[in-house]
Order: sequence, then C-alpha cells, then structure tokens
Amino acid sequence: MPKEYRTIQEVAGPLLLVRGVEGVTFDELAEIELENGEKRRCRVLEIDGDNALLQLFEHSTGINLSSSKVRFLGRSMELGVSEDMLSRVFDGLGRPIDGGPEILPEKRMDINGLPMNPAARNYPQEFIQTGISAIDGLNTLVRGQKLPIFSASGLPHAQLAAQIARQAKVRGTKEPFAVVFAAMGITFEEANFFTESFRETGAIDRTVMFINLANDPAIERISTPRMALTAAEYLAFDKDMHVLVILTDITNYADSLREVSAARKEVPGRRGYPGYMYTDLASLYERAGRKKGKAGSITMIPILTMPEDDKTHPIPDLTGYITEGQIILSRELYRQSIEPPIDVLPSLSRLKDKGIGEGKTRKDHANTMNQIFAAYARGKEAKELMVVLGEAALTDIDKLYAQFADAFEREYVSQGYNCNRDIEETLNLGWKLLAILPRAELKRIKDDLLDEYYGKF
Repeated sequence: MPKEYRTIQEVAGPLLLVRGVEGVTFDELAEIELENGEKRRCRVLEIDGDNALLQLFEHSTGINLSSSKVRFLGRSMELGVSEDMLSRVFDGLGRPIDGGPEILPEKRMDINGLPMNPAARNYPQEFIQTGISAIDGLNTLVRGQKLPIFSASGLPHAQLAAQIARQAKVRGTKEPFAVVFAAMGITFEEANFFTESFRETGAIDRTVMFINLANDPAIERISTPRMALTAAEYLAFDKDMHVLVILTDITNYADSLREVSAARKEVPGRRGYPGYMYTDLASLYERAGRKKGKAGSITMIPILTMPEDDKTHPIPDLTGYITEGQIILSRELYRQSIEPPIDVLPSLSRLKDKGIGEGKTRKDHANTMNQIFAAYARGKEAKELMVVLGEAALTDIDKLYAQFADAFEREYVSQGYNCNRDIEETLNLGWKLLAILPRAELKRIKDDLLDEYYGKF
C-alpha cells in the first residue's frame, strides 16, 4: 500500500518540496490530497537523499502545508491505449474531452517510451502524398521521416497542418493509415478549428487528437507530445498502421520547458532555455521512424513558429539539427495571398531522393524537380535584377525566367487549403510551367523524358 507523507516543506509555483521520503524514484507519479478531499496529480522531478521535488499538473492554490497529504503511486505516467482511441479527442494528459466514454485500454504504456535502436531502424523510402504540390513535387515527405514546418507568428501554419492531416496518405498500399495530432498551448478558437475541420471532412475517423490549451498548466504541455507519440507507437508497432504525427506548436512546448527550468532555478542556456533542450527535443523527434520486422511506421511533422522570424533562434536551430530537412513558410508570399505560402528555395527534404522515381511516384519526378528548382531560383534572381535596374536591363530569356517564377508561385505553390492534388497532377503541372521556357534551357532533364512530356500539357 502506498505511503502517505505530511511533510510538505515548501510550495513555489508548480513545485512542491517533500521531506523524509523513502523508496521514491525519478519521474514517479504522486497525488496530493487537500484538507477538503480534493486530489491533484504531480510527478517527481528530482530526488536528493530523502527529499523529493514534485511538479504539479494543476495549480497550487489552496495547498495547506500542515494538513495536505502526498501519496506516491509507484509508477511513472502511463497512457491506456486501444484502437478505440481513433476518432477521439483527449486533453494533454490523455483524458477524453469530447464527451465520449473513457477508453477501455488493451494495455498501459509508459509515455516516455524507449529510444529506437539505430541498428533496428529501416531506412525511410516510401512516398507519402500530402496533396500539396510544393511538398510532394519539390520537398517530398517519406514514410518514417521527420520533416518540420518552420512558420512565424501570424502565418497560416494551422491551416497547413489541418490540410496535411486531412489529405495525407500512403499510395499503392492497403495498409491502414492513421493521424495522431497533438496541439500544445493553442487557443480555444484554434482547438475548435482543428476539431471542426477534421469532423467536417470525416478525417476524424482515422485521427487521434491530443489538445492542450494555452491556459492549461505548463507541465501538462510537456506531457502532451509524449502522450501523442505513445499512442502513435501503439498504432504503428502493435497494430501495423502507418501513422503520421503532427505536433503544433513546438515553440509553446519549449517555452514550457523554460518556465519549468526557471522555477527549478536551473542555470539557463541560450536565450534562457535550459541547456538540455537539445536532448529533450531529440527524445521526442527520434521516436519517429520504421523498425525492422514491423509493418507500421511513424512519420513526424513538428510545426514551430520562429520567434521574430529568426531561423537562428535555439528552437528552429536545434530542430534543424535533429530532423531531416524543413519546410519554411514565407511572410513575403503570404502578403501576396499565396496559399500555402511555402518558400521552396530554403526548404529541404533530405530524404526526398529515396521516395521518388519509377514505382514510387513517376520516372520523370527527379529530373523535373531539379529543373523547376533551378528555373525558379533563376527567375527570382531576374526579378530582383528587374527591381534594381529596370525591365529594360533584362535579356529576353531573363524575362521568360521571371515569367516562370510568377507563374510557378501563382499556379504551383498557391493551391488553397482545400485542394488535394495527386502526384500525377503535380508533375503534369510542373511540365506545363516548364513549357514557358525553350526546350534548350531544360538542361537538367534527359532527352527521352523531354520527348515524352515536353509541351504535352
């Protein structure tokens, strides 16, 4: 039977110091019972001899040091998992908030998970179709990959996240596909947008949602992505499903880490974030991937807003080190009403070459991707030159490249948030735009592919 302690010495914000404890372990769950019988959950953050530092999941208001009792439960935080989780909405601690019944779990899993052995990983190589041309055509997402979206304050990353969650699928397979969606520190309005968006399109049927609101405790925000990844691991590796995990917003998660670190009086690192933030983020991101001998997989799209639009800020900087590329949203394109405002030039998917080509997308994919990228880069240069020197300074071919860049942004990148293009439509659109340029300029495409596709669309 769990022991009860009445030896609470101090309460400071979300932290609680209990003296004289025995047999307590790091990360163990505990309950604090107030004088009026109310119970609040907390977990062990630190052990120093017979002193335990606890972190409350709820507020600390009304805790009387002399009359409150602490009970240690002898286990770490767990999530009860079952296939019934699909189509359900939970809070950041895994409790249903959609008005439905409690989940009857098949088993309970520790939310901290276990690191995936690198030797047991399979290389990501199957194409995932998101229905978004700027991703599918130029920065392809591959099953088992970690591909973050770098956004900024005020940009429509929520609409993009909802669109990917609704449209993403693995082509050419009958294996079940699920989405695990975790939102951290969002407003009630945003939470309502996501749930209604999924319900309207029927995507909720294959989605598990974990929602942590901005007014929920910081410690709950730290648990939310771990709850989501635990549900994803169960669906992927126990139920052999392809799972896409979308985490938004990692910036709110990192700010909660900083808040808790400051409350513990830890020595701060860059910009006040704790020195272990790299390790902490890696413990989340590295739970994605494919395992040898398992049919299922976890593909991850973390979304973060870059503070002050700064790519060198610790959060996007560390995320870029751990993940395999990034999709960057552009404020300039957003001002031009391009939806979604994906800036393809600084964006990168390091594994795209493994997920495209004959048998996966189409044999012309790699060639057209390289050519479109090069032509758009040259078109942007021509437009910048036009701003400085005037249109008269451009050659005829420069003007064609500038025309290509405008058409590319208007037709290829800008497709709205309800348009779902399959990969053939995206590739055909690429050929249509390349027809703006003379055939002699398309030096990155093989002659046999030019004979087959050039000028046909």
